Amino acid sequence: MAIFEPLSMMGFLIVFPLVAALVLAVARNNMVRNVVVIASAVIIGLVSVVFAMTNMGAPWVLQEFSSTIVDGVCTVVSIIVAAVILAYGIRYKNVLATLLAIVQVVGSLIFEFMFAHGIHVEYGLYFDSLSLLMTLIIGVVGSGICVYALGYMEDFQAHEPEGAKDRRPTFFALMFIFLSAMYVIVFSNNLLWLFTGWEVTTLCSFLLIGYTKTDEAINNAFRQIIMNLAGGIGFLVALYVCAINLGTLDFLEFLALGVTAPTLVVLPVTALAFAGITKAAQMPFHTWLLGAMVAPTPTSALLHSSTMVKAGVFMLVKLAPVLLVCPIPATMVILVGGITFMLCSFLAISQTNAKRVLAYSTIANLGLITACAGVGTAEAVWAACLLILFHAVAKSLLFLCVGTAEHHIGSRNIEDMDLLFDRMPILARFMMLGIMCMFIAPFGMLLAKWATLVSFTETNQVALIIILGFGSAATFMFWGKWLGKLAGIAGQPKNVEKSVHLSEWMSMLLMVLLVIICCVALGAISQYMVEPYVHSVYTSGGRDLSSDNIMLSALCTILVIIALFPLARTGKGRQVPIYLAGVSRDNDSRLFQSSFSEPREATSRNWYMENVFGEKRVAPIGVVVCSLIIIAAFAVACVALVGIL
Repeated sequence: MAIFEPLSMMGFLIVFPLVAALVLAVARNNMVRNVVVIASAVIIGLVSVVFAMTNMGAPWVLQEFSSTIVDGVCTVVSIIVAAVILAYGIRYKNVLATLLAIVQVVGSLIFEFMFAHGIHVEYGLYFDSLSLLMTLIIGVVGSGICVYALGYMEDFQAHEPEGAKDRRPTFFALMFIFLSAMYVIVFSNNLLWLFTGWEVTTLCSFLLIGYTKTDEAINNAFRQIIMNLAGGIGFLVALYVCAINLGTLDFLEFLALGVTAPTLVVLPVTALAFAGITKAAQMPFHTWLLGAMVAPTPTSALLHSSTMVKAGVFMLVKLAPVLLVCPIPATMVILVGGITFMLCSFLAISQTNAKRVLAYSTIANLGLITACAGVGTAEAVWAACLLILFHAVAKSLLFLCVGTAEHHIGSRNIEDMDLLFDRMPILARFMMLGIMCMFIAPFGMLLAKWATLVSFTETNQVALIIILGFGSAATFMFWGKWLGKLAGIAGQPKNVEKSVHLSEWMSMLLMVLLVIICCVALGAISQYMVEPYVHSVYTSGGRDLSSDNIMLSALCTILVIIALFPLARTGKGRQVPIYLAGVSRDNDSRLFQSSFSEPREATSRNWYMENVFGEKRVAPIGVVVCSLIIIAAFAVACVALVGIL
């Protein structure tokens, strides 16, 4: 079999990260670790790019591959995942996690030996244009984050107490297992295999969030595992219904059946959508992603940009054609996604912690993608695909920048970043580019939101249009505040970014290039990657991006980048006295003598409106409302199933 055949390349992308993880798990030498991580990341990235480019524009491509051995391995892996969670639940006396793990172990065993054993899936693997888009995100963004982690985790370990155990081998092994599991998710047509990849990402997230083993880390890790185990059980329910009522575990066959006979798939689609909602950290399950902020920054970046949460929205976008004709799960997905987008955008306004702003922004953007999937039209799916891409590249850049800034200025508070343009001039420009890509013209994220608005308008989704308007206004506010802080220059000459590790610069530069490429080549990306998927699922739809407006947007993007990235100041520069209706006292400390002859510090602080948009005020509303929506959807879906039977 030729090495560049699709089946060979898919197999390589699934297996190779596991081999790298095995080597990293036993590698204790820093030099060996650096070589393995960089070499593996480069290989994974290159193979992902070659695979995507050589198959660009392809419709659904099924690979005839089935294996009872692989079926057995997947079942064993799923049981091991649940057993590991069970062991941790017993060790830390977490009753709910223990009970859910028991349910999953028992449920997986019963399903395998009583229902799944006789079902044959001829085409175990597949890919389409959406899979290729996800392949690029996982392979390039995900592996880039792994390289960034080398320098970051070296600093992280240096700040550990003397004599603390070096757990970096486990950390890097989990990172690469994560990549492998994501490839399993995007390539698997066999629902049993897809479920295995789904659960492996859940376990890896649990272990990475709890990496520091502090009480806070352990508690947040268990919050994540409990919520995602609930989603995993929802996935298992869908498998049972598919096997018992539909007699198939073929994902594409299931989707085709759902489009032609939606009444037969109401419950499994609702259950799979529920699994996607939990994985995508939508309300009321958003708190697990906020809790992930306690983990080292590479973990946060990996979970938020290229892996964990993207698995959730990938599932929802795949279900979009069925949701278009299946109103019960569609209503659940639309309302949960829309409410999450608006309320989490409000919540981001009240945050001073940069990582929490990024977390709420991530959840909000995932909510918008979720709502698009629920609408289910060709235009909405087109918008969702672009939102996935631009969110991945921009948010990964921002997380890496915040992690590096935190290590060098000693804070992740936005209010401490008003000197960043002088103290870390290159990093500040990188961060500003990522922020601008998230919310202003001419960058691609705004164009994707415009497409979202068009899709909502064409389907008469009045409530979603209102939600999009208020949520976007909140988005403009919290990003604008942060951007203003970075753009301010306050006369502090000391440059502290010279000690940033080369691996961190390499990764951040990669993300910057990805942001630029995606914005400038938006038309080509749509034409060769997004539109082929849309047209393979729908008879018509998608947007023509060859218009002059899009070309003008690409040109404006180039001009903005040229203006933003002149040679960054690295020297002292010319100092001017501070003047705020008084006499300068100490420029370095920004002290001046006021008109009352008193020493005052020149400060500026954003308005966070905590009394209006604070977590205690806004979050409970979303939790209660979204919980009721999900419960109601499952109740109606169960009634519909009983009616069919």
